[in-house]
Amino acid sequence: MNFIRREIRKLRTSALARNAGWMFAGQGTGVVLQAAYFVVLARLLGAAQYGAFVGAFAFTALVSQYSSLGSGLILLRYVSVRRDAFPLYWGNILISVFGTSSVLIAALGYAAPHLLNPSSASLVVLAAIANCLFGTLIEQTARIFQCFQQMRVTVVLNLLTNCIRTLTAIGMLLSLHHATAWQWAIASTVVSGIAAAIASGAVIVSHGRPKFALNVFLKHGMEGLGFSFAASTTTVYNDVDKTMLSHYGMNAANGIYSMAYRVVDIATIPIYSIREAVYPKLFQHGKEGVADATELSHRLLKRTVPFSLLISIIMFLAAPLIPRFLGSGFSESVLALRWLSVIPVFRCVHIMIGSVLTGAGLQGYRTIAQVAVALLNLILNFWAIPHFGWLGAAWASIITDGALCVFTWGILHGIVLRREATS
Repeated sequence: MNFIRREIRKLRTSALARNAGWMFAGQGTGVVLQAAYFVVLARLLGAAQYGAFVGAFAFTALVSQYSSLGSGLILLRYVSVRRDAFPLYWGNILISVFGTSSVLIAALGYAAPHLLNPSSASLVVLAAIANCLFGTLIEQTARIFQCFQQMRVTVVLNLLTNCIRTLTAIGMLLSLHHATAWQWAIASTVVSGIAAAIASGAVIVSHGRPKFALNVFLKHGMEGLGFSFAASTTTVYNDVDKTMLSHYGMNAANGIYSMAYRVVDIATIPIYSIREAVYPKLFQHGKEGVADATELSHRLLKRTVPFSLLISIIMFLAAPLIPRFLGSGFSESVLALRWLSVIPVFRCVHIMIGSVLTGAGLQGYRTIAQVAVALLNLILNFWAIPHFGWLGAAWASIITDGALCVFTWGILHGIVLRREATS
């Protein structure tokens, strides 16, 4: 009993545990807020108007990860080890977000009439301002507090937009009962702007004003582009299977598979929370050399792999609860979830090792691995889905996450062994 009490006290006093706890609480609350937001929004707009807005928003989301050019991660990497450089990298975030998002907003506005239906195309500029400019600015300002290990503020900023949007949607539903997609696009853009202003003001109050130096943007532009490109490859191997199931008209199979995959995403929130909490330390250790970062990754994996294995076992055993909560139409999701239950362990390994590569300044190697598995995922899905439906998509996901574990592990340890041999 005394041993358990000592371990609990250690956990409470551990900065990593506290930070991970805040990130987990924030991401878990975010899932609930997003669910409430979309339910209320669907009731507010109705099917047709909701579809028009979602079409426009999804279109802008395809490129929104490029809006910041990775400037938040750039700040994390360099300010984590040199705090006095903060004003310049804070200014670099603003230059990157406003400059790049302006180009993207114009490009999306031009392309929308050629690629979307008229009702969605008319909303794209507003959706792009809300998503590419304001949404990205909030996300990058949250990175600043993450850099200074102020995870409580990071969590609040990450939840800010969803919270204000949800309250706005509820207010409009109670007062108007029904709104058009255009009305909601305006409201959404306004509340996103308010949230972005609050987030930027919080940074200035807590850490000071930015300093603008174009040479910082030019110096780190390609590195930041690499971060953005890596994020876009993650979208491919996480979501292309659902797109292809829809393409082949397998709507029922897509619902079965997507529901199980959503459970996996929620179950792996603790792993992402630990990664976000430890990111500043990864950059600090990475500055000392890849060997130090590798040692840190081993310590992290010893703690997180058993935890992720426990998550996988719980998912496998609890899978029969899905149709009880969601109805008999999702009975096949039980088998789908049991197939996918191994993924949290794979994700734990490649997330932690991949983050070490990023922290050690080896993002290029990580991007190569991500591109490789994205191509592998495309090939597997093109072959498996027409023959096996959602089961083929599940097999492709398992193979893809497993391959990314092997690739990232091999890259990190290959680099370490080669550098130790030549030193």
